[in-house]
Amino acid sequence: MASPRTQQERRTVLITGAGSGTGAAAARALAATHHVVLVGRRLDRLESVAEQISAAGGTATALAWDITRGDAETLLEAAGRVDDLVLAAGLNTPQRTWGDQHMADFRSVIDTNLIAVAEIIAAALPGLRRGQGTVCIISSVAAWTASPGAGVAYRASKMALRALTDALNEQESTHGVRAGAILPGDIDTEFLSLRPAPPSDEPRRRMLAAEDVARAVTFVVTSPPHVRIDELVITPVGSVER
Repeated sequence: MASPRTQQERRTVLITGAGSGTGAAAARALAATHHVVLVGRRLDRLESVAEQISAAGGTATALAWDITRGDAETLLEAAGRVDDLVLAAGLNTPQRTWGDQHMADFRSVIDTNLIAVAEIIAAALPGLRRGQGTVCIISSVAAWTASPGAGVAYRASKMALRALTDALNEQESTHGVRAGAILPGDIDTEFLSLRPAPPSDEPRRRMLAAEDVARAVTFVVTSPPHVRIDELVITPVGSVER
């Protein structure tokens, strides 16, 4: 019998943060091989991405959802079958130092970037095991090298995702589940508006595009079943503002 990954039916991938930026770009890229479940808080954004996917010949379902609600099981029930995961939702705050950060904001960043990721993976594990699925986690170059401007909470959450990815591979590889973390450098998306001083047009032109990261996501998710991309660091050529 063919393994779940080699069967001909189209797999389903659930993507968080799918209404904009890297999540939306990954959704458009993976729609060539998957039915895409788009998850995010803004339904109008999700529906716009779904329309783009449909116009290109793919299929998508939009689910407006706040992943920090703490009911990931209900989200997975609403999504239906889920074979693969791309966890691209992220949060930061302009207050990024010990001198100006607020603990309420710190918790929000950790809840979005780490806790919600763990909850969704845990809820999705039965389906991932059945489908020998791939979990692609969008972390950050801040987890790989010194990035003082990224902020205390953001750096802590993204570094923790490396440990989460490692543990998932250590414990779930016997079920055929594989996890890969992508650590991108600066990306020219609306996420930059959360910086204390958003960069000007010139440094933005030297940053990665969301589509650059989406190509890496596709590589991680669609690699042959015996290949696991544990970690992939992607940075723009040349220095940019922090």
